[in-house]
Amino acid sequence: MSLAAGDISRDRFLGGKVAALQQAKGRHRAGTDAVLLAAAVPRAASGVLVDLGAGVGVAGLCAARLCPDAEVVLVDKDPVAADLARQSRLLEENADIAARVRVIESDLLAPQKQRVDAGLLPGMAAQVIMNPPFYEPGSVCASPDEARAAAHVLSDEGLEGWMRVAASLLAGDGRVTVSWPAARLAALLSAIEGRFGAATVYPLFPKVDAAALRVIVCAVKGSRAPLRLLPGMVLHEADGGFTTEADRAMREGALDGFPDA
Repeated sequence: MSLAAGDISRDRFLGGKVAALQQAKGRHRAGTDAVLLAAAVPRAASGVLVDLGAGVGVAGLCAARLCPDAEVVLVDKDPVAADLARQSRLLEENADIAARVRVIESDLLAPQKQRVDAGLLPGMAAQVIMNPPFYEPGSVCASPDEARAAAHVLSDEGLEGWMRVAASLLAGDGRVTVSWPAARLAALLSAIEGRFGAATVYPLFPKVDAAALRVIVCAVKGSRAPLRLLPGMVLHEADGGFTTEADRAMREGALDGFPDA
């Protein structure tokens, strides 16, 4: 699919230190969730970091910027998103991280042989990050645009499939970090159980005294350590602007109170 220049926006993240090309309308657009997901990765992360369902690569590119010793792999099955991720990697703002970023166009839920042939090898990663679709099939009226629908509605394998593949890609003691709706936290914890432990839950509150709408959850492969619930972060002031903490997270990738971030 070819895109006209007017169909594409060039967006900057982390205070302008990362740039990405996105479709201006009609598709899922990455923003706050992607930056905060990257901010949850430990700065000292090294080895391979896989961004599953990466879209145009915003979270993975931000992680590459924040973690100078990480080799980042952006994985998405949508050819349009994967092509934009390849172009984004080569933008001027990303020039010094481009050598540490590559794109794999593959369905992460494909049979293992197909994933391996694409370059997704068992035990290859030290870190996996993801912002998966969060609606169950049939629970909402999906977008008629197939790619947009895939960004929001899980396949028949559900979240279980995503966590199974994450566990396969991670080496022993590897860490998965997930951005997920707070209202569906139980489903995520259920999918983690048996594969990961030491889960840390970091709520994101839209405003003071509001219920959390989003959580960032990290967990360690094979661990049996108990869950921790952290205080989290309030994102917006009453006037709608970012709080001081959220602004720092968006500009510098500093996630206050998140372990090892």
